[in-house]
Order: sequence, then structure tokens, then C-alpha cells
Amino acid sequence: MSAQPRSTTPPKTVEIHIRRRANPDAPQYWEQFEIPYRPNLNVISCLMEIQKNPVNKAGARTTPPVWHMNCLEQVCGICTMIINGRARQSCSALIDKLEQPIRLEPMSKFQNIRDLIVDRSPMFDHLRRVHAWIEMDGTYDLGPGPRMDQDDVQERYAYSRCMTCGCCLEACPQYEGNNYIGPQAIAQVRLFNMHPTGKMNREERIEAIMGEDGITNCGNAQNCVKACPMNIPLTRAIYEENRETVIHGLFGWLKG
Repeated sequence: MSAQPRSTTPPKTVEIHIRRRANPDAPQYWEQFEIPYRPNLNVISCLMEIQKNPVNKAGARTTPPVWHMNCLEQVCGICTMIINGRARQSCSALIDKLEQPIRLEPMSKFQNIRDLIVDRSPMFDHLRRVHAWIEMDGTYDLGPGPRMDQDDVQERYAYSRCMTCGCCLEACPQYEGNNYIGPQAIAQVRLFNMHPTGKMNREERIEAIMGEDGITNCGNAQNCVKACPMNIPLTRAIYEENRETVIHGLFGWLKG
């Protein structure tokens, strides 16, 4: 008996389940919504449709769901949420490629403020801690930048694509509370330590990932590199910076 062909008829509605919370101290709960189907919808389009007329699937009027969004081009990372169990950007999550009902949840590794909004400030605190920038005076022309090997340029470009979305941290089993600085900060250490000008703060960055929550807490699960939407070689950065911290720990005292 031959198998029946799968129907290609588009659904008439889109069913969305949102894990909600009124404020940081309130309990979480699920609320179901249903909106008319249109081709080429993404998750943000659906949320905007619900926001215009916040009536749940049971027909009860409710509060509009809230979430973060900005660029709508998978560049800023701010619209990241858990979609059907996986952290990803809601601007690039197309309804036609998602299994229904679509389940939307806030990221679990950051404090949930309300509905799908989380406080991602710990990520940016870690970037400040590792001095993830290059000091530039800016008051006069510095001339052409230092020449770099093309292999280094390509590797640095890969790290520079990080949009601080937090997908790697959501997937990392070690990143919980204040236990681990995380792969995104370590990759930025690698990015700036490879730059000839950035090397003036090299030791500061290395020492920033040598603390109790530093690079040695990586469990080598390698979930981060699989979860990264920008295909950043996070495991390579962790390997290279782990080597640098060992060398610095063994021989750094000679410079004192």
C-alpha cells in the first residue's frame, strides 16, 4: 500500500502558545493565541498581530504580550527567545518552517522581566570585564592601521560577527548564575587579543578570564558552537584562550 502524499495546503490559522509573566515576582503561565494565517509570516509578525488585538484563543481579552525587537534582520540579537524549545531570533523564524502550535518562551539563563523580555545585562558586564574594545584616542589621524596576516583577519572577522544574542549561553550547561563567564566573552578576548593594537590590553583580558568563573569552567560540551546563529568558531576561541591562560599563568610572573 503506497503512502499518502503529505498535504501542502497551508493552515487557515496560526496557533501560538506564549509563556507569560506579569512582572519579575509573578509566576509564569501559558496563554494560547490564534491568528489568521498569511504567507511569509515570521514570529514577530505574529506577535505584532496579537498585540493589536490581544484576545486569547478562549476569546478572553488579555494584556498585549511584550518582547524586544530592533533591527529585524538577525543582526542585533535582541529579539532572541526560545522558539519550539530552541533559542533563536524571532525575526528570522518563519512560520511556514515551524511546527504548530508554536511555543514561545523567554530565555532561561537570564532574569525574566516580563513575558518574553529578559535582562541580558550580565553578558555586557562580562564584555566590560574583558575590555572588549580597542583604545582609540580619536582626536587626530592615526594613519593606516597595522597590517595583519590574512588568516588572522579571517579568524577575527568570524569573531566580530557576534551579536551578543545569548544563544550560546542558553545552550551552555555550565552557564548558570555566576558560575561561568561564557563562550561569547572568551571569543571577544580572542578577537581583541589578536589585533596588533588590542594587544596593549592583552594581559588584562587574559586575567579577566582566569577567575573562579573563568575559562577553566568550560565543560567542553560544545553546545555553544552548534547553537550560534552566526557560525562563530567558539570552541576554537576557547581552545586558543585556554592555551594563552596556561602560558600566562606559568610565565606571566616573569614580567613582574
